[in-house]
Amino acid sequence: MLDLDLSARIKTARSTYSDIAQVSDIEGIKASVAELETQAAAPGLWDDQQAAQQVTSALSHKKTQLQKLTGIANRLDDLDVLIELAEEHNDSDSAAEAVAELSAIEAAISELEVQTLLSGEYDEYPAVLTIRSGAGGVDAADFAEMLQRMYIRYGERHDYQVTVLDTSYAEEAGIKSTTMQFDAPYAFGSLSVESGTHRLVRMSPFNSAGKRQTSFAAVEVIPLLPEASEVEIPESDIKVDVFRSSGPGGQSVNTTDSAVRITHLPTGIVVSMQNEKSQLQNRAAAMRVLQSRLLILQREAEAAKKKELAGNITASWGDQMRSYVLAPYQMVKDLRTEYEVNNPQSVFDGDLDGFIAAGIRWRSMQ
Repeated sequence: MLDLDLSARIKTARSTYSDIAQVSDIEGIKASVAELETQAAAPGLWDDQQAAQQVTSALSHKKTQLQKLTGIANRLDDLDVLIELAEEHNDSDSAAEAVAELSAIEAAISELEVQTLLSGEYDEYPAVLTIRSGAGGVDAADFAEMLQRMYIRYGERHDYQVTVLDTSYAEEAGIKSTTMQFDAPYAFGSLSVESGTHRLVRMSPFNSAGKRQTSFAAVEVIPLLPEASEVEIPESDIKVDVFRSSGPGGQSVNTTDSAVRITHLPTGIVVSMQNEKSQLQNRAAAMRVLQSRLLILQREAEAAKKKELAGNITASWGDQMRSYVLAPYQMVKDLRTEYEVNNPQSVFDGDLDGFIAAGIRWRSMQ
């Protein structure tokens, strides 16, 4: 006879899911989907392409959110049937499948549970993530490229639509900087805990003496707002440069000056975009990112002023938030949450769920 008593775990899973469903307001999400579907079906929707894209994007996000919530309920029901069949036929293969499925459901519920902690003003929006190589020379540029791959793989694991908007390649190896867009519900809320300075310690492949090298990269995450009209940018405040898109080694991949670089003169913020085929599209995309950055800068200035008036000026995020150690031992550790793993390769392959969940829980307690 099979000893397949999963009742306690299933009861806990159902209870946690019930709480999540209540907090998430499934009926409210369904109502939003119905309203957005009506808007999407309206004649002449695409007469205003920007408005149409906002409607279709919001509809896609709400449907994804609803599918995640209702999908777990369906999987729990199917699990009951699978367990019943396994016990009825004394089938060890079905029993093993049931145990694996329950573990997967528990992981999905844990992810949704963390998402309920994302209640910030911009948490539900898509994210724009920028990586810049720091101190460490060629190793830092190589580390920045490793982080780029890591975040792309993380996005792929979660079925995020990941778009590399711009990449500046280093001369010898790696990249100087890269900007990527993660288009999914709550992408900003999840990835925002990745902001900060990342440190890599390893035996340098670029050092003939084989010495241990420490290098740094900075990660910045901002929300991509559906409408950035809250920030008006006068034409006199920006400098626009156009150039040809290029890839590694400077090889031209475009025969027209379609890439755009916008410099915001008052702040010095620079945004480059070369993902789109036309100059107009790249300019529009760059302006959207610039407006989002300026809005966040404005919010940060307001928050800093409030802290100053309150007499409490403490940085909640240290200059160095995570260490990736490949030599003399193997470890990745978040210095804020103390969360760590001893398999750096899995982390570089995009397994960031544990770090992000710990970061979100840590932040909610601050």
